[in-house]
Amino acid sequence: MLIINVKDNESIDKALKRFKKKFEKTGVLRQLRSRTAFKKPSVKRRMEVIKATYKERMYGNHTEQ
Repeated sequence: MLIINVKDNESIDKALKRFKKKFEKTGVLRQLRSRTAFKKPSVKRRMEVIKATYKERMYGNHTEQ
């Protein structure tokens, strides 16, 4: 359960924005979407490898010149 304390002189919009950020960090929606359809373990592994190679290419240590 998320608890957001609204501070004095804080607008509802700012409090709602803080709530949304906290809710996003919990990953509830991401988990719910992933559970809607079954993925085979082999497909999950393949997707993880593809994501890892992409991240390595984008953010890894490049020695190219």
